[in-house]
Amino acid sequence: MFPSLMQQHPLMISSIIEFAERWYPDVEVVSRTTEGPIHRYTYKEMGHRCRQMADALGKLGVKKGDRVGTLAWNGYRHLELYYSVSGSGAVLHTVNPRLFAEQMAYVIDHAGDKVIFTDLTFIPLLENLADKLGQVEHIVVMTDREHMPDTTLQNTHCYEDLINAESGDYQWPEFDENSASSICYTSGTTGNPKGVVYSHRSTLIHAMGSSVPNGLGLSGADSILLVVPQFHVNAWGVSYAGPMNGCKLVLPGPAMDGKSIHELLDQEQCTLSLAVPTIWMMLTGYLKESGAMLPHMKRVVIGGSAVPEAMIRSFEQEYDVQVIHAWGMTETSPLGTLNFLLPHLKALDYEAQMETKLKQGKTVFGVDLRIVDDENNTLPHDGKAFGKLQARGHWVTSGYYGEEPSVGPDGWFDTGDVATIDKDGYMMITDRTKDVIKSGGEWISSIELENIAVGHPAVVEAAVIAVPHPKWDERPLLIVVTQADKKPKKEELLDFIAERVARWQLPNDVQFVDELPHGATGKLNKLKLREDFKDYVFPAT
Repeated sequence: MFPSLMQQHPLMISSIIEFAERWYPDVEVVSRTTEGPIHRYTYKEMGHRCRQMADALGKLGVKKGDRVGTLAWNGYRHLELYYSVSGSGAVLHTVNPRLFAEQMAYVIDHAGDKVIFTDLTFIPLLENLADKLGQVEHIVVMTDREHMPDTTLQNTHCYEDLINAESGDYQWPEFDENSASSICYTSGTTGNPKGVVYSHRSTLIHAMGSSVPNGLGLSGADSILLVVPQFHVNAWGVSYAGPMNGCKLVLPGPAMDGKSIHELLDQEQCTLSLAVPTIWMMLTGYLKESGAMLPHMKRVVIGGSAVPEAMIRSFEQEYDVQVIHAWGMTETSPLGTLNFLLPHLKALDYEAQMETKLKQGKTVFGVDLRIVDDENNTLPHDGKAFGKLQARGHWVTSGYYGEEPSVGPDGWFDTGDVATIDKDGYMMITDRTKDVIKSGGEWISSIELENIAVGHPAVVEAAVIAVPHPKWDERPLLIVVTQADKKPKKEELLDFIAERVARWQLPNDVQFVDELPHGATGKLNKLKLREDFKDYVFPAT
């Protein structure tokens, strides 16, 4: 082998904050705090505090490889822990506070968290779980001395007291870049949540992969409102990619309503924001009600579930904001695909572009995708063949923490999604494996029907599930939430859908509900829906 003459430095998460602190020292991190006021400081100040907290972790007995849990909103202290915990060699575990109490206790125990950092909001939650946290040695409340609460929790510490006790002279250590940096658990809609363990190497490569023009297109000119929670797959990696590119970061804290989000978008002149569709539904609802606009926004990233056509049209045609449709999962760190249009598609008129805009997009360098049939045979990229979606790459998991490897002998991870890939490489999720509707030997996409239903002006949210049928095995049932002042008839909705799909794909019935169940990550909980409608029988025809 002919050796190279390149320097070799391990890919360390601490190198990101070192870079931001040195080369973008005056760029701001702005947070809405749980205490109330807006907090702002610079990457230079953040870097100093990260080193202080890394020293404080050592004083609490945290060693390399120890897991440190967080129960926190998007805020500057939570962001500091991304670097102080992982940078010191410990493993950051961002706990999703929307999990059921039993699941939350399970993931804290399963991960082996030694210390838990918590926002004020979640003190009562931890107090109720106290008898299940036997291995947790310390609990740090993420506030200052003035706002420290009275609590029954034992061995509690004040975050700012720990910071103030240290000089900030800490030196970031170097170690194997393949060491664990953080652990995130899946939402656990079926069975216990599963842990995905990321490395320093995978995290940095993911951040670089997401930054490119065919990705999020990040630069120092961006001001990013990070609405996607920091407990959802490390805020989709933007907690790392933002400082890596010198971006201003704006963190919304616990205020996730449309008015509060718009206030930050406007005041901090945000050019980019990321969230799931339910959040953007609240924002666009507020915009229409108030008449407010988005003068600074350039692009919005929407992932977590398929983006309704009406939402794309609203952002792009009413507010001149580009929609970046994205797909990923905890197991892919999460970036899998992003939707940007190739030149020959940009040349089409807007209506013709929409067919592609509704797809989840193309992958970026660093992760590869394929679709296979039940015998694991690779299927063609013709936009028609659909099969099980599989992934592999630099930031794709090889298995779950404490379990056997989850990839096949050829190195591909089965995502559990069913998808098509067209000739231009655009992937489109047609369903989850467990959600696809098999009717008379044909597959019907519940996601496609949901997206069409939400396009009706009276529909706020829609879900489609399979219901047993005596002749066709399964048929689709449409379940909808409508606007309070608009109550369409069943026939009106079915006629609306019938204009857009083949007759045999049309739902057999419509049920109106006040709300739909959602899981810990904000996605529709179809397991709960199937349980709610387990005794449902289609009307005789």
